[in-house]
Amino acid sequence: MDAHLIDTAARVCLVSMFPPSAVDKVVHWRGSLKQTESAKLPGPPALGVAMLVAAIAVEFVTPILIVGRAWDRPAALLLAAFCAVTAVLYHPFWRGPDLFARADESVAREHFWQFLKNFCIVGGLLLVALKGSGPPNL
Repeated sequence: MDAHLIDTAARVCLVSMFPPSAVDKVVHWRGSLKQTESAKLPGPPALGVAMLVAAIAVEFVTPILIVGRAWDRPAALLLAAFCAVTAVLYHPFWRGPDLFARADESVAREHFWQFLKNFCIVGGLLLVALKGSGPPNL
């Protein structure tokens, strides 16, 4: 088994959703800005634009660094923080009164699963940050 190949495949799988997400945010700018502003953070309206531009940059650049093994540790930490923050800001399942309602009637349940998926990705990214681009230990 080629450890380097497995390590590369794992990195690609871990970050594969982020570049298409960045492109989607650019293509659907208005909808993306509306979603960004739904977090209702305090500050001027320009904050939403700045957050969206930063999200696009993070989602596009960090996967390249992680797969390419160039500054992969800081890139993985940055992307992990991004995933944690977006989980808290955009998937606040604890605010929904319908968490324990039937699955087809629960908005909170969908947010709960999206929240957990974000933190699963955080875990994988923290492993990349811990391991870095050193030789795989398989």
